[in-house]
Amino acid sequence: MSLIGSIIGGGIIGALARFFMKGKQNMGMIITIIIGMASAALADWLLMKVGVTNGFLQFVGAIVVAVVLISAYLGITNKKEK
Repeated sequence: MSLIGSIIGGGIIGALARFFMKGKQNMGMIITIIIGMASAALADWLLMKVGVTNGFLQFVGAIVVAVVLISAYLGITNKKEK
C-alpha cells in the first residue's frame, strides 16, 4: 500500500474506532491517523497468523485493535475528558 493510501486508511480506521468508543477523546488528528495505521498493520499481521485473509474481517479487526490502542494511549497520557 502506498503512503497516501496508508494515511487515508489509518484516518478512516482511527475515526471509526473513536466513533465506537464511549465518551470524548481529547486527541488530535495526527495521533488518530498514526494509531489507525498501526492498528491496521497489527491486525493484518495477527489475522494472517491465524489464517484469516478476508478483507472485511481484517477491516473490522483493525477497528477493534484501534479501540484498544486508543484506550491505551488515553490511559498513558491521561487525556480522557471527564
